[in-house]
Amino acid sequence: MDRLGSYIILILIMLIKGNWMKDDQSKNIPRTDPVQSATFSSAINSEIRRAAATGIYDIRGGGAKRKVPHFDDLLFLGASISRYPLEGYREKCETKVLLGTRFAKNPMELDIPITIAGMSFGALSGPAKEALGRGATLSGTSTTTGDGGMTAEERNHSQKLVYQYLPSRYGMNPDDLRKADAIEIVVGQGAKPGGGGMLLGQKITDRVAQMRNLPQGIDQRSSCRHPDWTGPDDLEIKILELREITGWKVPIYLKIAASRPYFDTSLAVKAGADVVVLDGMQGGTAATQDVFIEHVGQPILSSIREAVRALQDLGMHREVQLIVSGGVRTGADVAKAIALGADAVSIGTAALIALGDNDPKFESEYQALGTTAGAYDDWHQGKDPAGITTQDPELALRLNPIEGGRRLSNYLKVLTLEAQTIARACGKNHLHNLEPEDLCALTLESAAMARVPLAGTDWWPGKSGSTF
Repeated sequence: MDRLGSYIILILIMLIKGNWMKDDQSKNIPRTDPVQSATFSSAINSEIRRAAATGIYDIRGGGAKRKVPHFDDLLFLGASISRYPLEGYREKCETKVLLGTRFAKNPMELDIPITIAGMSFGALSGPAKEALGRGATLSGTSTTTGDGGMTAEERNHSQKLVYQYLPSRYGMNPDDLRKADAIEIVVGQGAKPGGGGMLLGQKITDRVAQMRNLPQGIDQRSSCRHPDWTGPDDLEIKILELREITGWKVPIYLKIAASRPYFDTSLAVKAGADVVVLDGMQGGTAATQDVFIEHVGQPILSSIREAVRALQDLGMHREVQLIVSGGVRTGADVAKAIALGADAVSIGTAALIALGDNDPKFESEYQALGTTAGAYDDWHQGKDPAGITTQDPELALRLNPIEGGRRLSNYLKVLTLEAQTIARACGKNHLHNLEPEDLCALTLESAAMARVPLAGTDWWPGKSGSTF
């Protein structure tokens, strides 16, 4: 046998012996825990089993639970030598905002740029709607009716009330339109762009049924589009009709889901809207298909700059005001939205939490519903232990609307103070003076969406003329 053959045999012997040693050693090495598939996770597998057992899609409340780029991915560049900060306790930072200055005789003047989003009586209890009105009034801001019409409690306790005009037309009548301080035509909602509302029969009590002209206890599905217009030309006619009904006194808002924000904002302006409300996919909903909540729409962070660009291209930025919503939680979120070009923000889920919803003190009762405090997926069931997202009269009594209003007002005060603190640190004497130049991004995704520089650079993906 030649030398090469000897080497080959030796190598084979060493390999075989090495494998034997590995096999021998492996007997003494404990096995690691099996790794679950990222594609077929426990949550996905559970949903497959549920779908197979029932043959119906999953319906839940709340907003998207998936992690998407959000305001947390942006940071402010506070003042130093190149910028001059304001002294927090001696120099003012204004927060007032005027909405509807384009055509309305009586624009909506708010003390703070934070409004309460539309949440219906039906989805929420009567005391919850009253508490929202009380809290908004204490803070000098507005609340919104939501689907299903206007309740007397809500109107009486809301100094500034926006009336939502939805495709369903539930509870709509000209008298209530004339009682409103603004009208919001809802074209889309961030949690379900292209989809209508849902209210399960458990929450359709006698009063809700009468307001909506529906049979009591029967599941309700709202239309996904308005019955009397199909495009921007028809929408312009509808807006003029509403202006005639209200004597051109109140602003007309147009609410769109964050889907195609540039084109939708442009068409809203051309149709004659005073205010555009842009709702991102992190916004909540009383109930809809889970597949809608998680897989349709865009994060609000990716949509603000596109809406602002549309307004700027039409020469209407700040003349037609922009309100953004969908996952606003802190004063930093408020300041970041305004810095990106919004005039105000709107909160829904956060307002309900401020009232006391999904409080861990009710954990045992949430578990009895098959959920947990903080999951925000039980709202459609009508058995909310906090008495907020329910029509059960005994549960509704758990919420004291006066105390709830005070809690909401405290929360709005903190949001405003936090936003003012940031604005002063950036050298601004009004929240509206914040601008994209005051921001940087922590990730490539957020830099591209917000079109602000990646931290430590002067570049963002897609920036024209970039050499990065």
